[in-house]
Amino acid sequence: MNINIDDKTGKVTAFPETSLTPLEASSVPRQEAAHLEEKGKIIDKNLVAGLVKKSNRILISISTHRFPLDIFPDTLNVEEGRLTIINRSFFLSSQVHSVDIKDISNIFVNTAPFYAQLVIISKTFTKNEIRIKYLWKDEAVMIRRIIEGLRTFQSKQVDTSVFSVKDLIAKLKELSTTDIVL
Repeated sequence: MNINIDDKTGKVTAFPETSLTPLEASSVPRQEAAHLEEKGKIIDKNLVAGLVKKSNRILISISTHRFPLDIFPDTLNVEEGRLTIINRSFFLSSQVHSVDIKDISNIFVNTAPFYAQLVIISKTFTKNEIRIKYLWKDEAVMIRRIIEGLRTFQSKQVDTSVFSVKDLIAKLKELSTTDIVL
């Protein structure tokens, strides 16, 4: 029985319960199941859209610089979910490595008087060490900070697709503000 009380007048109205016919009663669970299935499809679509957005956004890209001229520069692209290292050895030839952010166990910056070297330690490669030489020192330190920030975001399961690229890079730099002695 449903009871309705009018706040202004204090009048109480009682309505008898309406019973569902057996046909209506059997259709209620099907309607709920259809509603939940539709909700699941919407969630799946949003998840896929977020993954596509994350996988196609390059946050930052740097190249090697050999003195006086680097004809075949290596390139490091940092995306939200992975690093892509492109090693060029000759005209129109290259070797591409991709490492998921979650598979990076450590990242080092080795410095010399003019250049720096980025060493990425991966959990998945047989030869688990990737070295990128001849980077500018400040670029190498900045890339390391961004990658360490992405590793932290991955471990805390932060959805980075909601940030713009500029905001995300600012947050990642903010996350790692420790001074590095060069």
